[in-house]
Amino acid sequence: MITNWLQHIEFAYPWVLGLLLLLPVLIYEYIRSNKKKQASMLVTTTHFIQGVKDIRTSLLHFPFVLRCFGIIALIIAMALPRQKYTEQLTEGEGIDIVLCFDISGSMLAKDFQPNRLEAAKKVAQQFVQQRPGDRIGIVIFSSASFTLCPITPDHNAVLAQINNIESGYLQEEGTAIGSGIATSVDRLRNSKSKSKVIILLTDGVDVGGAVPPDIAKQMARQYGIKIYTIGIGSDKEISEVVESPLGNVTQTRKLEYNENLLKDIAQITGGQYFQAADNTALQKIYASINQLEKSKVQLKTYDHYTNQFFPFLIAGIILIFLEILLRYTLFRKFP
Repeated sequence: MITNWLQHIEFAYPWVLGLLLLLPVLIYEYIRSNKKKQASMLVTTTHFIQGVKDIRTSLLHFPFVLRCFGIIALIIAMALPRQKYTEQLTEGEGIDIVLCFDISGSMLAKDFQPNRLEAAKKVAQQFVQQRPGDRIGIVIFSSASFTLCPITPDHNAVLAQINNIESGYLQEEGTAIGSGIATSVDRLRNSKSKSKVIILLTDGVDVGGAVPPDIAKQMARQYGIKIYTIGIGSDKEISEVVESPLGNVTQTRKLEYNENLLKDIAQITGGQYFQAADNTALQKIYASINQLEKSKVQLKTYDHYTNQFFPFLIAGIILIFLEILLRYTLFRKFP
């Protein structure tokens, strides 16, 4: 809690904090003056009162401690601590984007590092951070589709939801590309933005669903939605370790990939098709889409401040008052 507070606090007059350097001088003078003090009444024998202590002797230096903390609080108050809030206002027109993720079991193939899905999540998060003026949503699909995050300008929420995506989230296996597109279109069809985009990321192997891909792409075209298709993976062979009755064995498996379907979807809707064969290629593809879909948005940043000096001022006054009160009552010295 304190760390979080310090991350959002700043001082209007930070040079005032330099007065805190006088505190060691004050402590040194206090120690030096205490060593010079002698008892007001001298007695020849004091051994019989050795070890006798009361609350006054035990807390002899307590008023000075209160004074030190009081001075620290007052100096901090004088430096005028304030909490900073940054507000961004957008002027112009952004783009409404839906990131449509295939989360079927095939997206766990390890031809990407650490696998297809995790690589896609990482690059998608970078893409979101580069689109400050756009509204973005997330749709996931396997054998069924689901809106994980509605279209929103809150990019922190979008990034958090991307991070939470896992294969098997929808339990049933399969790759219903048409359903994923249809759900994405449904998120965008009532959008008033002049530019509406779906970024579909999948291996392109459709195994059927409630909505065929042919109908889904026509829906997108009808509502003026462009689909950028990213074919992730390839049809190359990979080696993987699988369990068998004889123990773990290494098998060679050919990865599935349907390039023609993804090209067709992109062409019909006015988007583009890309193929990502590895992590680097995937990153370049998102960078290309970022350049193709430019937002006509200007961001204006405003800083707002909330003063936080009052608690320190009150604390300093109370501590100094207690120090004076104790010094002239409980710790009062008589000649």
